[in-house]
Amino acid sequence: MSPPKRSLKNIMENIVILGSTGSVGKQTMEVLRKKPEYFKVLGLAGKNEIKILSSQIREFKPEMISVADKETAQKLSQLFPRLKIYFGEEGLVCLSTDPRVRSIVFAASGLVSLRALIEAIKNRKRVLVANKEILIVAGEMINKYLDRYKAEFLPLDSEHSAIFQCLRGENKKEIKNLILTCSGGSLRNCSKKELEKASVKTVLSHPTWKMGPKITVDSATLMNKGFEVLEAHYLFRVPIEKIKVLIHPESIVHSMVEFQDETTKAHLSVPDMRLPIQYALFYPKRLFGFIKPLDLIKIKNLSFQEPDTERFPCLRLAFTAAKIGGTMPAVLTFADEILVGKFLAGEIKFLEISRILKKMLRAHRPVFNPKISDLLEVQKWVVKKIDKII
Repeated sequence: MSPPKRSLKNIMENIVILGSTGSVGKQTMEVLRKKPEYFKVLGLAGKNEIKILSSQIREFKPEMISVADKETAQKLSQLFPRLKIYFGEEGLVCLSTDPRVRSIVFAASGLVSLRALIEAIKNRKRVLVANKEILIVAGEMINKYLDRYKAEFLPLDSEHSAIFQCLRGENKKEIKNLILTCSGGSLRNCSKKELEKASVKTVLSHPTWKMGPKITVDSATLMNKGFEVLEAHYLFRVPIEKIKVLIHPESIVHSMVEFQDETTKAHLSVPDMRLPIQYALFYPKRLFGFIKPLDLIKIKNLSFQEPDTERFPCLRLAFTAAKIGGTMPAVLTFADEILVGKFLAGEIKFLEISRILKKMLRAHRPVFNPKISDLLEVQKWVVKKIDKII
């Protein structure tokens, strides 16, 4: 992944944010708000959060919007009659292929923006990706399009941004291991007995990061780190056996790269998602930001430990899915989304997430080199299978 260099001098670049109403989308808007001279927000996309979208429309004055459904589009149209408003999957494609647009932030969750991502690559857009599901479910497919169309492709996640920065100027053939770090989530010090009784409120009390409920639950199960292992596998095209995970409670070292000469490069910063977002937006420049500096004297100690995959088996399941490949990562992704939703709704217990995921992987017969239609069929299968299990 070697994006071409670009200059930021005297450029007002048109940008689209898909998923502007979510956590990453809002933080992207915050970065853009601090640097208004560099980007013109031409388009925004959200689900049906009319209040949030209306506020963003009034502030950034985009020319086009995409929402989840026709009903939401009609409501927004009444509020903003001069605005071009799309809806559904086609709306995302329209925004991501507009010839005036140079950069597109993919911050929307789920598979709904996969077609938009592929079309953006075909149109050689500058693609900034925070959508885990797309990379995990369709990583092989996306890489084929990237090889063909040579689009610029940059990660927004803090861990993958850290790896990307550690690899600048390095020979990828000399990589020994990629090392992803994680805080361990809100339950890292809990016993198996305590995990059985973990409440939604306890799980959502993340000690370091401010994130949405779904990713916070995934952090507690270590599934989020498992997803990031899969992302790194596809983003950097490194064998799964060369990707390691360490628990790092301080969340200061975001990732490391170990090289064959036994040296290791690490990326350190305060834990703030706006930093990797800013880096990707303005790459290859490092602009003065608004993130507080890292004070190692105040921090004093940095600690690391191996993850316990007996207490948190979701991480092991992610490695298993990666080794098998095909549609196995898709099953893991689709099933996890449903199960986390059921946990948040109080329908299943915390440890049932990993137990049911294991059953799902055992029951699935993977399809290799899947097409989008295959992925959609897998999604339907997952829904039916979970209904039978629960």
